This record gives sequence, C-alpha cells and structure tokens, in this order.
Amino acid sequence: MIKHILLIVLSILVMSSASYSQRWKKERFQIAYGLGAANFLGELGGANDVGSNFARDLEFAATRPSTSILLRYRLTQKIALRGSFALGYVSGADSLTKEYFRSHRNLSFRSPILELSGQVEYNIIKEKDARRYRLRGMRGGGAFTPNLYVFAGFGGFYFNPQAKYNGKWYNLHSYGTEGQKLGPLAPTRTPYSRLAVAIPFGLGMRVPVNRTFSIGLEFGIRKTFTDYIDDVSTTYVDNATLEITGGPIAAALADKSEEINAGYTQRGDPTNKDTYMFLFVSLYYKIRTGRRNLPSF
Repeated sequence: MIKHILLIVLSILVMSSASYSQRWKKERFQIAYGLGAANFLGELGGANDVGSNFARDLEFAATRPSTSILLRYRLTQKIALRGSFALGYVSGADSLTKEYFRSHRNLSFRSPILELSGQVEYNIIKEKDARRYRLRGMRGGGAFTPNLYVFAGFGGFYFNPQAKYNGKWYNLHSYGTEGQKLGPLAPTRTPYSRLAVAIPFGLGMRVPVNRTFSIGLEFGIRKTFTDYIDDVSTTYVDNATLEITGGPIAAALADKSEEINAGYTQRGDPTNKDTYMFLFVSLYYKIRTGRRNLPSF
C-alpha cells in the first residue's frame, strides 16, 4: 500500500514539475508600464571640473520625469524580445556648474524625448514565477525570486531643444543658433534633424509579486549619433550677422555670455555625441496565450 502511495505522489510531482516548466510558454507576453527619471550628458551643465566624462559629468539637479510602455515576448526562458515607447524630458544649464568656462557660457535648454525602440533581453538569472502557495520548508516556495537581466537594441527618437528668453520658451532649431540658417554666409552649417538614432543598452531586475504581476527596476543608457539634443555642438558664428539674418532673438539665444560680460569663445565640442538615460520602476502584467500562442484577454 505504501509503495503504491509513493508511486502516486511521485507521479503527481513529476507531472506538476513538467507542467510548471512549460507554463512560461503560455505566458510569453508581458506588458509593462513604467515611471521614472531621465538625465542627459552633453555640452550644457555638468560637473565642476574640466575634462569630466560620462558618469563623472552627470548633473543630478537636471533630472526630469519619464514614462514608458513596454511589450515583452519570451523566446526562451532566458531570452526575450521587447518593444517600447518612452517619453521623457532632459535639460541642462550652465548655471548649475561651478566650472568657470561652462558657467560663463551661460546657456541652458530643455527638450522632450520621444523614443521608439526594439531590444533583446538576456536573463543572467533565469526568470522564475512566484508560487501560488508559500509552503514552509519548500525550496523555491517564497514569493520573492528576483531575476537579473541585461538588454541592448536599436531605436529612434524625436527631440526639440528649447531655451527661455525674457520669460518665454523658444524652439532653438527654428533660429539656427550656430548659423544653420545663414545659407551661403555659413555653407558648412546645415540644419540638424530632430529625428535621430539611439542605441539603448542597460540592465535591470524583476521581482514577481504573484503569478500575474511583477515589479521591475531598470536603468538604460541611450548612445546617440547627434550632438544637438541641447542645440550646442560647435563654435559661435558672428552674432551681428546672425541678428541681421535671424533677428535679435536668434542672436540672444545663440550667445548669452554677454549677459555676464564673459565674452565666451568656445560654444561646444562636436567630437562627443550626446547621451541620455532612463531609470524606470515598472509594473509587469503577464498575458496568457491560447493554443495558437496568441494573447487572450
């Protein structure tokens, strides 16, 4: 009798384990909504030292809000494909740094970032589901079994740098502050596109709350191929010429160093492209699929 009972229990455990190991195939899809912060690395603002780069040049006071929507599809238990839309704001101001040359340049900006991207995610620690029941002494029976992952991909984004002058915000792209509107007077200065390419990469972790919901924390860096998110890249043009062709507002937006009699001569550095970052806290929801592996709501 005992032998038969043991065989029955063993069979149930084997079938339960097989069912559990295949459950993820019916829960390949996840949708997530995230809230968080955005920051920016470019010409404006930054550290109080000359020559600071990347994390050392980050200005936390310039952090702005961001949000995202993400759709995730698990190819395997370790690899997933993701598509996401993110909206955030970035900003920078020379008034935030004590570094002499940056501070006396006296420029500032803000810009929205609208990003659409696709990414591949690799789970370093395999994703596990929270158990329906928490049994004392059962291995893996706890609800909190986090997984760690890295991701990388390809995307595009829209930006529109603005600056404030006399209490009003102006779209800097329209004024050609580095001579992009001067035509033959500055033939090498052509208007930049406000659509650009980004390479997103980063890492994150998720913790299952139950078998349907998870909470995630993710940090991502966006390497871009534009130097104009802050509208600053290269050198000044003659401000008198800019005022004749673009008006007094164009001249005022291009060079604010005269406000503090600095006479600043270097505007930007075209050798370093701009970078922006997102930090999200997200709520993930698993979408069960039917026999044809399509989402069923």
